[in-house]
Amino acid sequence: MTSGWEQMTYSILGWDAAIGDLGVAVQSKFPGVGSLVPYGKADIGVVATQGFGNPRHGTVGLTLLRCGATPQQAVDVLLRGDPKGGQRQFALLDRIGRTAVHTGAALRSWDGWAGSRVGRHCVALGNGLAGNAVVDQMVRAFEHSRATLAERLMAGLEAGQRAGGDIRGQQSAALLVLRRNGGYGSLDDRHVAISIYDHDQPIAELVRCYALHRLSYFPSEPSQLVPIGPELAVELKGIMAARGFYQGEVDDHWNAAVRQRWELFLGSENYDNRINGGEMLDLEVLSDLRRKYGQGGSPAPGAHEGNVSTAGPA
Repeated sequence: MTSGWEQMTYSILGWDAAIGDLGVAVQSKFPGVGSLVPYGKADIGVVATQGFGNPRHGTVGLTLLRCGATPQQAVDVLLRGDPKGGQRQFALLDRIGRTAVHTGAALRSWDGWAGSRVGRHCVALGNGLAGNAVVDQMVRAFEHSRATLAERLMAGLEAGQRAGGDIRGQQSAALLVLRRNGGYGSLDDRHVAISIYDHDQPIAELVRCYALHRLSYFPSEPSQLVPIGPELAVELKGIMAARGFYQGEVDDHWNAAVRQRWELFLGSENYDNRINGGEMLDLEVLSDLRRKYGQGGSPAPGAHEGNVSTAGPA
């Protein structure tokens, strides 16, 4: 089966050798690229399929990896069953960091540059690009970063855009990171799944939404937890009072009833996975609350500018 969509796109696939995360990040001058290019399965691999793309290369490619094929073997099998292989561009990366990539000959006759570059634990590919520097810089940014896999993949997109990116411009972007039991509440494997459907600055919007995602979906880092002492108790009560979640004295007492109100407040603010019994405070949460509402509940100038209110999962 072939598809009827054509796009000029660049993407990067990566693997975190230390913890096993797998991921894909992509940007295109095409709406909703996140529904077309990235595919993945935790502990199996990731695929990006683009150009005059065949989405079956994503689903079947993962099946081949799950059944023991190497990425190159998977590429060979997918091309044998695809009469329009010359118009395809796709890449696979497996659970131990092996990669394979195909850029069809027909793509090299399109406007812009088409090709790929393999790096350490990553591969970048694109078509309709300003030049080979786009994929070169994507790989360089990924390899030089020591951040999380999600952040390294986004850094790759940012570097590719700085190098010229898609010659038609920007419109959509997506980020998919898989980790076994790394999703919401440790109940699935979608550690990060963010798609920017249509935006004039989709990569910047992807970075912004990732920051929101961290606060709502990731659990607290133990190193970021501190006891709620008298000074913090006063500040947190002030924030809750300003938001209508607390009607008592704004003093330094932090008893069981106040902790219960605090947990309800955290849930209302979408910090679902940062709720921990109310005796310890997540410093990331405190920083975000101060950014939104000011210290002690007194609104800071411009504190709400650019904020997006998102409802948590039911």
